[in-house]
Amino acid sequence: MRRTKNPSLQVIQLAQKDPRPQLRIALLTLTALALLALSLQFTTKVFAADSDEFAGERIVHLLQEPRHRTVHQEGDLYLLDVQINPGDVSLPHVHDQPIMLTYISMADGPRDGQIGANIDYAAEAVTHKVSNAGPGLFRIIALVNASPGNIDLQSDRPQGLSAQPDMENAWFRSYRVELAPGEETEIQMHKLPSVVVQVVNGLLQVTRDDEVIDELDHPGDWAWRKAGTIYKIRNVGGIAAAVVINEGRL
Repeated sequence: MRRTKNPSLQVIQLAQKDPRPQLRIALLTLTALALLALSLQFTTKVFAADSDEFAGERIVHLLQEPRHRTVHQEGDLYLLDVQINPGDVSLPHVHDQPIMLTYISMADGPRDGQIGANIDYAAEAVTHKVSNAGPGLFRIIALVNASPGNIDLQSDRPQGLSAQPDMENAWFRSYRVELAPGEETEIQMHKLPSVVVQVVNGLLQVTRDDEVIDELDHPGDWAWRKAGTIYKIRNVGGIAAAVVINEGRL
């Protein structure tokens, strides 16, 4: 295999051997500038390749994307009702905050409250688009947490829920509750803001200690409860029903 010499290395070696200080300094300076130019050229190409993916398109933050509609906000927590119709596509949008996803339906049908999350967005922002080829509605109830979170998982668990969480991390906690007709949960108290999301057909009531009742009657319906609120959930319909209870950890 033929080996070629690095011209920058040759210049450095020449400069080191040259007894004249001024020429030596000049050669070393030229070499450093040449290497810097090569480095900048490579970096520019990398960023250009990334930005070219959405060249000419309007890029927005997740919270400004029109199909990701903010329906409630409390401090650093944002509740989004994400709906993308068949054949539609979102704007390119930036994720830079942890997000928990309650899937109501996707293109091929209901998802019955499947839970997902991406907490890596806190460390590395991502820009993408979401499309829906159909035939069904793509719908998610999403919870965005812009806070630093809390790594102590035991410090703020709710009272009145005996089951273990279906998801738990520094930013989110989620429980799934299924109720037979006429059944209700124990009285529960959440130390954190929480949202009750209906995930299957049915008729439910979410009570509160001030006697206010929220009625949920279709998948994607939700009821928000502030931190410290005492409430229970009752199935007042004629069929089995289910909810997920999601907390934003602060």
